[in-house]
Amino acid sequence: QVQLVESGGGLVQAGGSLRLSCAASGSIFSINLMAWYRQAPGKQRELVATINSGGSTNYVDSVKGRFTISRDNAKNTVYLQMNSLKPEDTAVYYCNAELVPIGSRMRTYTYWGQGTQVTVSS
Repeated sequence: QVQLVESGGGLVQAGGSLRLSCAASGSIFSINLMAWYRQAPGKQRELVATINSGGSTNYVDSVKGRFTISRDNAKNTVYLQMNSLKPEDTAVYYCNAELVPIGSRMRTYTYWGQGTQVTVSS
């Protein structure tokens, strides 16, 4: 069984920083793409950033230059460093991973974390 567990959310003033972490655990053969999504109240979930197994990254335009996604493959963990936070960054942030579980005959499955709240006050 595979689990994604996020941590690091909280309340911060505008201009501040937070670092989110997401650790994947369980019977994992390999992890391909890892990503962070967010969902603000009354809005659809949006993709924030992705990182593949080789370390290549992509960001939504609204966070470019402020957020940095990284991963530690040895720990099956992905991070999101968020700097210069704005009130519009307030949302529940979700970790996402496309991975191959052990015993899945090399099939890729998508897993989600439970979400962590990030609130940025003005």
